[in-house]
Amino acid sequence: MYLEHFSLRELPFSITPDTSFFFNYSGHQQAMNVLLVALRSGEGFIKITGEVGTGKTLLCRRLLNLLGADKEFVTAYIPNPLLTPTALSLALAEELGIECPRNLGQHRVLKLITDKLIALNAEGKHVVLLIDEAQAMPAQSMEALRLLTNLETEKYKLLQIVLFGQPELDLILAKPSIRQLRQRIAFSYNLPFMDREAVRTYLAHRLVVAGYSGQSMFSDKAIDSLYRASRGVPRLINILAHKTLMAAYGQGAKAVRQQHVSAAIADTEDVDEQHAGRRNRIIYAFVGLAVLVIGMAGFLYLRVAQ
Repeated sequence: MYLEHFSLRELPFSITPDTSFFFNYSGHQQAMNVLLVALRSGEGFIKITGEVGTGKTLLCRRLLNLLGADKEFVTAYIPNPLLTPTALSLALAEELGIECPRNLGQHRVLKLITDKLIALNAEGKHVVLLIDEAQAMPAQSMEALRLLTNLETEKYKLLQIVLFGQPELDLILAKPSIRQLRQRIAFSYNLPFMDREAVRTYLAHRLVVAGYSGQSMFSDKAIDSLYRASRGVPRLINILAHKTLMAAYGQGAKAVRQQHVSAAIADTEDVDEQHAGRRNRIIYAFVGLAVLVIGMAGFLYLRVAQ
């Protein structure tokens, strides 16, 4: 790979949600501020939405790390909420360290959860449940989740819930059958895409975290092209930047130019339509060149055979 070529310790543009690469740009910082203020004020439901690839899972794990370092909070995390109400209760019980048989009725499981929440509250703890990909949660489980937040003292909810989801989550919450849950969402925030300046800083930030200490690796034109193609979506930025470094490495280049970004765009799905057209033109050009080379080779072969 290109690690040694660019003097890197690790891959800088992996798409896994590694919190050591967390980039505190304005959108994520504002979302984090909303989360921390809402959680410290004892609100029951908080909602964070964002398009695919905008960094919701990374933000969720960053929040988990911050709350985990705070002795006032106890956290529970459910990454896959495609669960029945009973399975959801069991998953929460497991996260809270409650041991209960799988065949225990839901009423008994909820009783154990309630007792645990009351005990933690008596210790001065705030319990926070973080649910990723919340748009996948069935409606019945959403209602079960709402009922859990009915548990409260005179000042605080015994359980606070943060929902992270794609924009489809808003469509689900707009259904009349879930209106009671929607009314309980006290704070919400929608993650924006990065602007051009944020993309430039983001690329430099991840390179430094990965061990790079040289001059600016991406040219201005390369950054412009990468920004337009990715639309400022962090996941797409990572995919394109990784392929761009591979293209530069393949040519032995130490700096990334627009031609390297164009090669990455030609090999990537879901890029901006303008660049998708350019990608098709590049592909067609390569195909045309291949046909020309094959044709010339065939012509020369026939001449030699004659």
